[in-house]
Amino acid sequence: MKSVYKKYWEGKLNNNCPECFSNEGLAFTFLQRHDESAFVKKSTKDIKTELHCSVCNNTIYPSQWTDDIERVYDYNRKLAALPRPYYKLKPLAGMILLGIALVGIAVAILIYKMQPA
Repeated sequence: MKSVYKKYWEGKLNNNCPECFSNEGLAFTFLQRHDESAFVKKSTKDIKTELHCSVCNNTIYPSQWTDDIERVYDYNRKLAALPRPYYKLKPLAGMILLGIALVGIAVAILIYKMQPA
């Protein structure tokens, strides 16, 4: 099963970057994991958060966050309500299920016809 993280929320910050001390350029990105196989496409509740500074082009890891950044993170996490996880069947899975249903109906009809009167 192939996993991909897709962005569903981005929040800009006016806080100082711990690396370059710039007030512009910090942004939180919230990513949700999506799994895909030949039969199914689904999203999960697995969330990844990244803090990136576009001025110094660095990723700011949670160990470097200040208390102010923590507060803004908590606020953005509440704003970025997790999209509902979904589970979708692909056309190949639908055809397989339809084939199984047709075989089941055919077997039921055969059993009904073979019963003595």
